[in-house]
Amino acid sequence: MVESKKVLSVIMGGGRGTRLFPLTKERCKPAVPLAGKYRLVDIPISNCLNSGFNRIFLLSQFLTASLHRHIQKSFHFDPFGAGFIDILSAEQTEKSSAWYEGTADAVRRNLVHFHRHGHDYVLILSGDQLYRMDFGKIVDQHIATGADVTIAAIPFPISKVEGLGLMRVADDLAITEFVEKPKDPAIIQGLAISAKLEARLATQPTEQHCLASMGIYVFSREILREALDNTMKDFGKEVIPALLGKKKLFSYIFEGYWEDIGTVKAFFDANLALAQPLPPFNFFDRSAPIYTHPRYLPASKVNRCNIDHVVLGDGCLVTDSSLKHCVIGIRSILGENSNLEDVVMMGADYYQTAAEVAADQAAGLPAIGVGRNCRIARAILDKNARIGDGVTLSPDGKPDGDYAHGIVIRDGILCVTKSAAIPSGFAL
Repeated sequence: MVESKKVLSVIMGGGRGTRLFPLTKERCKPAVPLAGKYRLVDIPISNCLNSGFNRIFLLSQFLTASLHRHIQKSFHFDPFGAGFIDILSAEQTEKSSAWYEGTADAVRRNLVHFHRHGHDYVLILSGDQLYRMDFGKIVDQHIATGADVTIAAIPFPISKVEGLGLMRVADDLAITEFVEKPKDPAIIQGLAISAKLEARLATQPTEQHCLASMGIYVFSREILREALDNTMKDFGKEVIPALLGKKKLFSYIFEGYWEDIGTVKAFFDANLALAQPLPPFNFFDRSAPIYTHPRYLPASKVNRCNIDHVVLGDGCLVTDSSLKHCVIGIRSILGENSNLEDVVMMGADYYQTAAEVAADQAAGLPAIGVGRNCRIARAILDKNARIGDGVTLSPDGKPDGDYAHGIVIRDGILCVTKSAAIPSGFAL
């Protein structure tokens, strides 16, 4: 096992997160709430810590305030372990005054910060994926093969590889070709893995597979510096293809659950999948826990409810309601006789006092949470959303677009934006 002090972890915070809008309207992608009590960024950070890698840089530039708060409240290291999580936002320097222009550009502009810490390898990760991986295994393989770059890859059926970077590999896992998001069926077919590699997979597939890049890279230190000694902006589109035939590139095959949460639909589906009796991602794994902000909230209280396949966060109060296939976030309050089905409710940042609720009512403003006699289906309710009494919300039969009161339909999912107020009796 590689020594932890030889590895630096770099988490890419992403750009504007336009595909996740409106969830990224007031926060960057890594700060988007997940699974009732976590944030997306908790996943790669926890994977790093569970792998023994506690020296972590997080690169971000858009709407970073909530991300900063979360990191500061969630992750603290004792002075003897030499661990840290540093957030590096785009900054003006003598050499550049621009924003990060891509993944490679972001890493290039922060090499000066990385080089202040002794290391032999750099582990580059995405900040918007749901998976559990022991990064020690990919680094160990990187060392054992003498690779310059190792790319984590997941086998995907040929019929489902649209929008993914694909690679051709030899039987020894050496990468011989890399194609970023091909669309031509003939090209995709030509990238199918060999029968010998298919036989090595833990689960024998029923159709041909390609190896899709997970956006997880291990670079040897000097190779990373050389690879970025140019103006290339993106790893997948430019840097990796440019290294083919010049450096030793290997693939690390990962066969566990992995979901790229880059769109509203992907976010919605990944969350609701957690409500299944045996979800594809297990938050109950004691050997590799997911860490987050310890909030010390009271246990949730449920009164006279019908609940079916629901993830219920801490500190919720649900009364006389029906919940089916839902993820209910922290501090959520649901009034009497409301019906939620296929709903991701992110919860609230704080509890309102009785005086605050009374003042809101006097001003005609609903309290934070879902009121009485509501019917909500196939929806995401962002943090601190206010849903009045007798509200009906569903995207069925409605096109994507912006609607009244801070409602957006995206990818066929109805989203109530953060802190939006839906008046009593409203129907959509």
